[in-house]
Amino acid sequence: MQRLYDFLRRHPTWVDGFWAVVLLVISAMVEDTHRETAGSHAQGRVYPLLLLLSLVVALRRRLPEKMLLLAVALGVAQLALDVRIRTADFALLVIVYTVAATGERWASRLALATGLGAATVAQIRWPNAGTGLAGNLAIVMFQTVPFALAWVLGDALRTRRAYFAQLEERAARLEKEREAQAKVAVAAERARIARELHDVVAHNVSVMVVQADGAAFVLDTAPDQARKALETISSTGRQALAEMRRLLGVLRTGEHQEAGEYVPQPDVEQIEELVEQCRGSGLPVDFRVEGTPRPLPSGVELTAYRIVQEALTNTRKHGGPDTGASVRLVYFDDGLGLLVEDDGKGAPHELCEEGGTDGRGHGLIGMRERVGMVGGTLDAGPRPGGGFRISALLPLKPAA
Repeated sequence: MQRLYDFLRRHPTWVDGFWAVVLLVISAMVEDTHRETAGSHAQGRVYPLLLLLSLVVALRRRLPEKMLLLAVALGVAQLALDVRIRTADFALLVIVYTVAATGERWASRLALATGLGAATVAQIRWPNAGTGLAGNLAIVMFQTVPFALAWVLGDALRTRRAYFAQLEERAARLEKEREAQAKVAVAAERARIARELHDVVAHNVSVMVVQADGAAFVLDTAPDQARKALETISSTGRQALAEMRRLLGVLRTGEHQEAGEYVPQPDVEQIEELVEQCRGSGLPVDFRVEGTPRPLPSGVELTAYRIVQEALTNTRKHGGPDTGASVRLVYFDDGLGLLVEDDGKGAPHELCEEGGTDGRGHGLIGMRERVGMVGGTLDAGPRPGGGFRISALLPLKPAA
């Protein structure tokens, strides 16, 4: 049954042709019953009209506007040839409905006007002699109502189809917008992961390089110090691998959670461990906390940690030998202040231009992005007395 229904939907002209044949057969049978009262000359005028009215039904959906014009022409021909209303005139109702539902707007208006005026014109052309004025008016109204209903139903169907088409268009547009938002979210997540990987790799690898150089230098003269440096390299490498697994696990849906390997993001309390790690790698760091520590939003915690991490990494990379650094965390009433300074030779000039770049598209640009995401401010540049200075102010909000 479903296949038959689908077939009929794909071939509407076949359905219309079937009903056109039914209308033609019924109309012909009705004419046969009136053959004795009507002359052969009158019958010769009627049958071509019946055939053409049936054709209007057959092609109503394929050529709605042309079939409307044909139906109007056939109505005029009936008036001219004195052919009274026949059963086949039902095709006029059908074409009015069809044009109102699927035709052009001009054709819909023409169908409405023609339908509303057809009954009046027919009553004037063939008045009922035994009926008074009131009776004729009642007949006109009775015959006009079907045309009005046919047009209203067709126009309502047009409106409904337009509404569903609008809904489909809106759904398609929303789907495209969701896809675009998903792509933006993926790009943002990739950028975040890239920043995290840069911070993790740059910091830990720089520590490992410094320790490896120190171990190679004292390998023959101080084996104990070389062994300690190798242990630092080993622990630093494990820490870097653990953080990289955590970050790359984001690219695999739920893997890090299913495996039970979720690692919390670094926070302000871990800055002291970071400083100790730097001291162990040979970089003297003076670390101080001023004000009363308080809970911070996780985004601010991570931003503060990464700024200090990146600043100390740049100190090791660009500060030169015998460089010292200082880290200050200041808790204000309305913000957290970070100040990281060193007394080395400072970073290259291009590192400070328009946010800076360390050759890989991150560095100070990544710092500024992080600070901007939490609504803070960042100032970075050479110190007047030599060295490099990074100052950041992060807004303090109550932790959720």
